[in-house]
Amino acid sequence: MANPDKSERIAVLGLGYVGLPLTVALAREGFDVVGLDTHAPAVAELRAGRDPNGEVAEASVAGSSALFTHDAADLASCTAFIIAVPTPITDAKTPDLGPVLGACATIAPHLTNGALVILESTVYPGVTEEVCGPALAAGSGLDAGSQIKLAYSPERVNPGDAEHSMENVVKIIAAQDDETLTRVEAIYAPVVKAGLHRASSIMTAEAAKVIENTQRDLNIALVNEFALIFARLGLDTLEVLEAAGTKWNFLPFRPGLVGGHCIGVDPYYLTYRAEQLGYHPEVILAGRRINDLMGAHVAQTLIKAMLARDIGVRGAKVLILGYTFKENCADTRNTRVADIVTELASYSVQAEVHDPWVGVDRLQGEHAVTGIAEPQQGTYDAIIVAVGHREFVTLGADAIRALGKPGAVLYDIKGIFGKSGSDLRL
Repeated sequence: MANPDKSERIAVLGLGYVGLPLTVALAREGFDVVGLDTHAPAVAELRAGRDPNGEVAEASVAGSSALFTHDAADLASCTAFIIAVPTPITDAKTPDLGPVLGACATIAPHLTNGALVILESTVYPGVTEEVCGPALAAGSGLDAGSQIKLAYSPERVNPGDAEHSMENVVKIIAAQDDETLTRVEAIYAPVVKAGLHRASSIMTAEAAKVIENTQRDLNIALVNEFALIFARLGLDTLEVLEAAGTKWNFLPFRPGLVGGHCIGVDPYYLTYRAEQLGYHPEVILAGRRINDLMGAHVAQTLIKAMLARDIGVRGAKVLILGYTFKENCADTRNTRVADIVTELASYSVQAEVHDPWVGVDRLQGEHAVTGIAEPQQGTYDAIIVAVGHREFVTLGADAIRALGKPGAVLYDIKGIFGKSGSDLRL
């Protein structure tokens, strides 16, 4: 392991789920750190000691020596730049490298000979050297590879998961040469207690990251397809999986909605690159198609159950509990709960959403859905527990069922209440 060199002045671009914990950790270990985000209101929250996403404790934010800023002028004299911005997809499901290129344009004027640029964002193999390198060179007048040192260290953040924090998960590092890799190691070694894995090349590290979530996406797609088949057979999918799980090597994946900024997005980065190379990836895209239709499947299954109980569909009121892409976090990026709302609207169903992690203003302002602060008892024709937030688990199936009218359908997508606790499970 390299001897930690705290002489670097480090800039972290992007203070979200990835960048903020890294910024705070580096500052805690004695580095001089500038955390930059273009969203001024978020920076104001951080300066007041609050993480807008609720992932980093207030005491850690308030007590951090890091400089939180939205002014690129504060990047002056930084020697290392870590890019931790989102990498979304376009409506055509192709990579949107706009945030990455925007970050490159921001830091380029502040690069000096020997500056280190580390990309953490998930990309397809080749982006760091073939896209970022030229962009940084064009904006700085320096040569990428000799005067600008390039590296890649993919994030492995799991929002809402305190156990698998940045410090507790092995981190991959890669660079253009051994000297730069040693320098990268000196930055990350003090904060990543689980250790570092030195990849042989930047493209190897990029590929490793993009297949992590692609593999998970495909495994979930497989059990989602099981669920579609078993629904037609009248079988309870979770009971089937429980029985199959008694075999020692059966993988414990469960059906569900696949959203978020990683699993539902990263496969498209790999398929895009594959198609550039003349290869059409059949399996990966098939998995994506299955996972993308699950929201509509949930809505259609609910409609059938309502009709079976002679509940009028047109104008019916349905309560959806949870809107984030996963439990116990405030992240709504690429949430597939939106697909349920959209499909229900096509049946003239009135859907109301309650999510204690998001709030009514965000639901209605950012997502254009009808949000409610507190559902009223005896109001709804059907209820969907879409996200397994701890608040809903604590509330319990009986209290949630009481929010519905007599005979209302309770659809527990995640199966958090067991077979007896709901009418439907995915």
